[in-house]
Amino acid sequence: MHIAGAYTALVTPFIADGSAVDYDRLKANVRFQVEQGIDGVVPVGTTGESPTVTHDEHNKIITAVAEAADSKVQVIAGTGSNNTAEALFTTKHAKAVGADAALMVNPYYNKPTQEGLYRHFMTVADEVGLPIVLYNIPGRTNVTMSPETVARLYEHDMIIALKDATGNLDMTSAVANICDIPLLSGDDGLTLPMMSVGAVGVVSVLSNLLPAKVKALVDAAASNDLPAARALHHELFHLCKGLLTLSTNPIPIKAAMKMTGVDTGAVRLPLTELPDDLATKLEALLQQTGVLDGAGV
Repeated sequence: MHIAGAYTALVTPFIADGSAVDYDRLKANVRFQVEQGIDGVVPVGTTGESPTVTHDEHNKIITAVAEAADSKVQVIAGTGSNNTAEALFTTKHAKAVGADAALMVNPYYNKPTQEGLYRHFMTVADEVGLPIVLYNIPGRTNVTMSPETVARLYEHDMIIALKDATGNLDMTSAVANICDIPLLSGDDGLTLPMMSVGAVGVVSVLSNLLPAKVKALVDAAASNDLPAARALHHELFHLCKGLLTLSTNPIPIKAAMKMTGVDTGAVRLPLTELPDDLATKLEALLQQTGVLDGAGV
């Protein structure tokens, strides 16, 4: 499986009060991504509120996304857990319903050692036979997979890429210096800087709204068209930053989607809605980027 390009970290749409998944809206969002030329979609990751969906919902979301994608774009399903048995179960389901790969986050809360990380991912890689994209996001998991562990895991045929959400270009460079694993940015604002040191694309929050522009930035960077890539980076930067800093992701992106006419419902507790003062700031960023004028969805 070839990993490169722009991938959308899909939000999980809920009905208005957040009590149930809105599968019709989910499928419509996937079809929009396909129409806009995105390279792939990533359901039930951080942006998809994976910690607050039930196990049954989690599997149904992956199934619905695979059906809606209809093999027109890659589906990299979030299947990570801090419980290796649970990660095995969810990854087997993803494979059974047609996902192209699994996105597997570092186990969180229990703080495994580097050897524990290695054995966790190797167990799933050995037993399931579905390509795995590693996901390094210490801000969420309180553990960082070292470059050496990444390189060691990359020796397995089923471990094919790394989503780097460390926010640290030194880490990106360190990984790129010791192995040639394909690297995907996990932070929209760092897509161009990371591609300048070897990344091949992004798993994007912003592309829920602006898939074509995120795709254009990645394509420009990949073809070494620095002026075009830089122009898009600066055009989108403040909105990218706002979506990840005004409040906890995915609170701002869900608020932004509602503002642009694509209501994806509430966030689930313990997440809460974006306060009015921050919503005003977000609206200004959307206006500045032209999204409210029809440039987005």
